[in-house]
Amino acid sequence: MANSGIYWIDVTFNWCVRLLYEVASWLGITYEEINVWLFVVVMPVVLMVSLTLNFVLIMPIVRNVRHASDK
Repeated sequence: MANSGIYWIDVTFNWCVRLLYEVASWLGITYEEINVWLFVVVMPVVLMVSLTLNFVLIMPIVRNVRHASDK
């Protein structure tokens, strides 16, 4: 499968591909379909939730720092 020339990358990539094939077979879909679900649907949703949570959790800290420096 992988042929990057870097052993640990090849091993990791091959393990992930095998895992995706197994999960796809359990779900009754193809490897290509699970790739689309992961990288076109799931990852953007997870990224947006993560960015939103970071913004929501960091803004109070920024406000507190600004208020503390105003005094």
